[in-house]
Amino acid sequence: MRARKQADASGKTSRRQFAKNVSVAILTAPLATTLVQAQTPAPAKPKEAVAPPNPQPGPTPPPKPSPTAEAYAEVARARFGDKVTPEQMEQLGKDMEGNLRTAERLRAVKLKNEDEPDFIFIA
Repeated sequence: MRARKQADASGKTSRRQFAKNVSVAILTAPLATTLVQAQTPAPAKPKEAVAPPNPQPGPTPPPKPSPTAEAYAEVARARFGDKVTPEQMEQLGKDMEGNLRTAERLRAVKLKNEDEPDFIFIA
């Protein structure tokens, strides 16, 4: 006990005291950060004229199907018209339009001669 008091008096820190100091520092760091942020004033924002919000446009009508999609829908109507309800035919026309748009996007991608197909090798 006497040696410890002498070591403390000489200015050296014991391992136990060092561990306590580190743990207190770790536990109080978030609190200190919060206090420092609370004390710093927020930067003053320049006041600007506030414009009224832009009016939201109404719902846009769905785009008109392309002539190709309409032709495919007519072929399907002629071939399967007696087995399909009008709601299903309408959905079929929308699906055809989506498929045609996807095909157009795929055609728009230009491949170079050195482009290889994407495949997965499984041994």
